[in-house]
Amino acid sequence: MSEFKLESPDIRPGAMIDQRFEANVFGCTGENRSPALKWSGAPAGTKSFALTVYDPDAPTGSGWWHWVVINLPASVTELKPDAGNHSGANLPSGARQVRIDYGFNGWGGMCPPPGDKPHRYVFTVHALKTDRLDIPEDATAALAGFMINANTIAKASFTALYGRPA
Repeated sequence: MSEFKLESPDIRPGAMIDQRFEANVFGCTGENRSPALKWSGAPAGTKSFALTVYDPDAPTGSGWWHWVVINLPASVTELKPDAGNHSGANLPSGARQVRIDYGFNGWGGMCPPPGDKPHRYVFTVHALKTDRLDIPEDATAALAGFMINANTIAKASFTALYGRPA
């Protein structure tokens, strides 16, 4: 059995994330485009995937959800650049984005407070034991996270960093 792994041609694990993936809100001036992601080695029994991007260092008391995608078919093994476009048009058929902490459905790029120590951004793909997650259209990322974790049979992650000067 091969190892379940998540990779990106745009972001290296442990490295600083390029500014182009930064949000374009709250004084941040990035392109707010999601990176390309690829995964392989999902375990037998995988019926769908979910993808999350989370900043545990956000000064909120509960971190910050930057992207949540659910109902990715088991046949899908990658997301193209800008798959997180708010329109959803760049996602594989059947997949859907959940409302993130910016208050919309789609990719919300990095935008840590200026001068903070670089934040960690955890990219995770979850192999799920169900074909789809039936959650409300207005569900929060926390509710989606609960349902994702309740149905996860395996997951693969990498963490990268991003900070802004003071």
